[in-house]
Amino acid sequence: MDDTDRALIAQLSADARVSLATLARRLRMARSTVQARLERLENSGVIAGYTLKLGEAARAGRIRATVLLTIEPRSQTATVARLKALPEVERVHTTSGRFDLLVQVAAGSTAALDAVLDAVGAIPGVRATESLIHLSTKLDRAL
Repeated sequence: MDDTDRALIAQLSADARVSLATLARRLRMARSTVQARLERLENSGVIAGYTLKLGEAARAGRIRATVLLTIEPRSQTATVARLKALPEVERVHTTSGRFDLLVQVAAGSTAALDAVLDAVGAIPGVRATESLIHLSTKLDRAL
């Protein structure tokens, strides 16, 4: 990746629906060059896809939490597979330090969140959990 690729990705990060013509104009490049670069970035896996980012209005009413997990040695694969089966689980990250996994969940009510937290804690191989309920979002740069 060069500076032009990074500029292209920055433009798409701000608005993934921007047209090729607009990208070409903003980057001062030929439309065909922009299209070729996009195809190369997609084929190489740098760009994995284009997605929809829900705004706060769509997320209103959902209670979010970060769940920090300590798991048994060699149980990560099975634990992650069980987490993937829970529709409320949005993201799972491995971590360094005291916890092994960071799990982001969202539910429609406190009762539903409580049930999800119970389900996560009951997964075989999970030694301990610590939950952090999200109160408000001050900054969100995620795509």
